[in-house]
Amino acid sequence: MPVQKKNVIIIGAAGRDFHNFNTYFRDNEMYNVVAFTAAQIPDIDGRKYPSELAGKLYPQGIPIHAETDLVKLIRELKADICVFSYSDVTYHKVMGVSAIVNAAGADFMLLGPSQTQIKSTKPVISVCAVRTGCGKSQTSRKVIEVLMEMGLKVVAVRHPMPYGNLVEQKVQRFATVDDLKKHKCTIEEMEEYEPHVVRGNVIYAGVDYEAILREAEKEADVVIWDGGNNDFSFYVPDLMITVVDPHRPGNELSYYPGEVTLRVADVVVINKMDSASPENIQTVRENIEKVNPTAVVIDAASPLTVHHPELIKGKRVLVVEDGPTLTHGEMKLGAGTVAARKYGAREMVDPRPFVVGKLAETFKTYPNIGTLLPAMGYGEQQIADLEKTINNTDCDTVVIATPIDLQRIVKINKPSTKVDYDLEEIGRPKLSDVLGDFVKKMNLVK
Repeated sequence: MPVQKKNVIIIGAAGRDFHNFNTYFRDNEMYNVVAFTAAQIPDIDGRKYPSELAGKLYPQGIPIHAETDLVKLIRELKADICVFSYSDVTYHKVMGVSAIVNAAGADFMLLGPSQTQIKSTKPVISVCAVRTGCGKSQTSRKVIEVLMEMGLKVVAVRHPMPYGNLVEQKVQRFATVDDLKKHKCTIEEMEEYEPHVVRGNVIYAGVDYEAILREAEKEADVVIWDGGNNDFSFYVPDLMITVVDPHRPGNELSYYPGEVTLRVADVVVINKMDSASPENIQTVRENIEKVNPTAVVIDAASPLTVHHPELIKGKRVLVVEDGPTLTHGEMKLGAGTVAARKYGAREMVDPRPFVVGKLAETFKTYPNIGTLLPAMGYGEQQIADLEKTINNTDCDTVVIATPIDLQRIVKINKPSTKVDYDLEEIGRPKLSDVLGDFVKKMNLVK
């Protein structure tokens, strides 16, 4: 007698959800995935996970719905199991969704690393973080720089952000700024890819992470997993580095799956120590000791470089910060705010009276954003609204603290200055010490 298939809904945000499907459910005859739901990312619901990616069991593809319809979907589609598959959320949120799922009559499931991680033929270093905005990206860049100085060919693979045509985005390779245009990247995608390519690094992203890995392996001595949000690695790491943030002490033990990334880390980087209080640093240090006492702990800062500080001193400034860090990352400030204070801005102008279109929705969804403007750019309309909002705002200077050159994307009608930041270790051990040992252990010495 054939086993009755279980109907499954995957609860996601266009990232981990697709990966969980590809690695665990795609060819699994025991399950029938009846729907994805989408949160965090605008305009993703109402689409399909296409048949070209879904495999032979799903010739019609799989519909994507808004998470707000979850209860109705469980009942209408007779779902047996709902799989929670997105990241950077509180335990309260995760279990809140679990209660909704259980009350509607379905089981609640979380897939862990052993079921979803892919093994590479090349050494893998995973760089993850306990929250969005910890400084993982500059840590990844530092790791790549150190390895390249050792003569190794390094290729980065970035956590997914597939906001466009999913079939076209199955495997994406970025080696130049022109590649960003070729693949029709959003601002959020460019913020992650551009800092790599302008330094001469190759970075892959997309939807099918086994296919991506096999391409990356062809040109790499070492693969770097550049994690997103606070998700754990899609690949089996040979070295696991996790970044924590003393500006949000305690978050390392209260967000999913950030605590997972902390518990499995070989190395923990305490970033932003130059701008955090000693009390908060100590809290984070004690929490690391509590859950992962054997990890190597590296103290670090993210010092700022401001291109034209004279444009800040005594001026009324509009600060434009990295979008996701301020939205689901819940930070009240970023590098731009720190720079404005450090270099003596007379006033940080609140953009709220000047916001237009979809940006107004962002402030409504995230009302606790500080006195700054998140550089939201998930689509052409948001980018147009961002440009109009900046140009509408009554200020002397625009302080741009996005990881990309925003002026390449939007036309700004007033003076502006760029804030950059890189990782700088404090004392020993340093990443170079850890990576030197790793290279020897993996027999990568050139």
